[in-house]
Amino acid sequence: MGAIIEVKYFNSFVLRKTMTTEGQTKPVWNGSFGVPVSEGGYPHYPSTVAATESTYNWTIEEARIRGGYNNTNVDYGVKAYLVEEEPNASTRINTVIYSGIFNSRTGVNDTNVFSVGQDITKSADPANGSIQRLYAEDTNLIIFQENKISRALVNKDAIYAAEGGGTVTASNLTIGVIQPFPGRYGISKNPESFAVYGYDKYFTDENNNTVLKLSGGSIQEVSGFGMTDFFRDQLNNMNRVQGAGFAQGGWDIHNKQYVVSIYQNPLEFQNLLGETINGIFVPTLTPEGYTIDDPDKFKTLSFDSGVSGWTTFFSYKPDQILSLRDKLYTLKNGAVWQHYSEEVGSLRGNFYDVNTPSSIRFVLNQNATQSKTFKTISYEGSNGWQVDSIFSDATGEDQNGSIYQTSQDSAALIYSYTEGAYDAFNTVYPGIDVNGNPAALIQPLYYAGFNRKENKYTANLVNNSLPSQGEIIFGESISGIKGYYSTVTMSTDTVTNVGGEKELFSVSYNYSINSGF
Repeated sequence: MGAIIEVKYFNSFVLRKTMTTEGQTKPVWNGSFGVPVSEGGYPHYPSTVAATESTYNWTIEEARIRGGYNNTNVDYGVKAYLVEEEPNASTRINTVIYSGIFNSRTGVNDTNVFSVGQDITKSADPANGSIQRLYAEDTNLIIFQENKISRALVNKDAIYAAEGGGTVTASNLTIGVIQPFPGRYGISKNPESFAVYGYDKYFTDENNNTVLKLSGGSIQEVSGFGMTDFFRDQLNNMNRVQGAGFAQGGWDIHNKQYVVSIYQNPLEFQNLLGETINGIFVPTLTPEGYTIDDPDKFKTLSFDSGVSGWTTFFSYKPDQILSLRDKLYTLKNGAVWQHYSEEVGSLRGNFYDVNTPSSIRFVLNQNATQSKTFKTISYEGSNGWQVDSIFSDATGEDQNGSIYQTSQDSAALIYSYTEGAYDAFNTVYPGIDVNGNPAALIQPLYYAGFNRKENKYTANLVNNSLPSQGEIIFGESISGIKGYYSTVTMSTDTVTNVGGEKELFSVSYNYSINSGF
């Protein structure tokens, strides 16, 4: 009759019966008095010899040393499974969890061990929203929630006296007490806006319509450096339809600036019917009263802490921003692009194989309380700059029929030195070529835009505005534009050294004070 043995232990010995020499019938037990094949042992392992009574090999798994009755039993060891009473997962948006330790010196790697028998969680105030990002800095763990920024000591704790003073002490706690930074600021739901350089951390707070800088123990609103209205509008217009609005941030190591790209949801209103394809919300039906806005509505700009101001707008919209050594890289549609490249063939103003002219906007506002006529404009720098537009300030509102409207003077486009050059009579003039030999050259006589005088580019302002109410002389009959101040936009042209370096050092202008004001 066979014997059935139930093995209920997790740590066991695997024993095997063998023969000393082929053909002999005396077995070698190797210290075990296990079960022979006649009593249910396992035969033919791993022998391929014909199955005879004298050549059986077998193995057995047992949990008692030497397999003897009532011998010392092996410990149960670690269970391979655990049945929980409540196996359903729970989501705790305000809690962090940590695993066991990792020690490369001793070979201990418990990073995949999360023991429920230990206190391995640390919770922040749930009233401040979910935790969006964690950043470890020396002995501190900085916790970014939607509406609060906090920090906690790592591998240390703080003991507070009755007077309120604190003393840092060594502790077996992995994460110490969570201490909030002053101010009700957070990172909203835009952890992608986070960037760090040195001890400065930059990020956006959509809920407060601000861009923030965390330095040391204080938080500063860098969006308040002349850009309060701008970020109020841009961040407020972001909405949280999946795959739509975001604020991508990064550190530009090349120029030592924080770069942020704010992308507004292309749908002017939320709650449109549609589906999400590859992370992008695609509307399938536009209900009555809902409109679709510009799908590429974004603003990318940089903040320079050296001048405490926002210095540049960019014409590119990156998917990610990162720096490596002294170079800035961005990711776009799965490709990596290097910025500020000085390699042969690199074009300035070219982002993602799209050429975009560089431009600058400024205000002419000398003697702000005086009404003036702006006559000329000049600049020092490279050839290739043109004036796209120049407008005076608007007048007060006048009634025109049933509506009220304002008026302002404007000047015509001023071409760059090269683009505006022409020869009205196609006259050939004697000249000298680059080698000093006489040559017949066709030289332009006129410039429709900027003319170069003593290495300074100058142009007249020609008024092209419509007549305003009560104005007697207007349009092409006058030169210059009238107003208290003028807003000028200059850009690089499309013909002069395309992709090359173009510098702009200073801009000046000539004006006269209007009489009777």
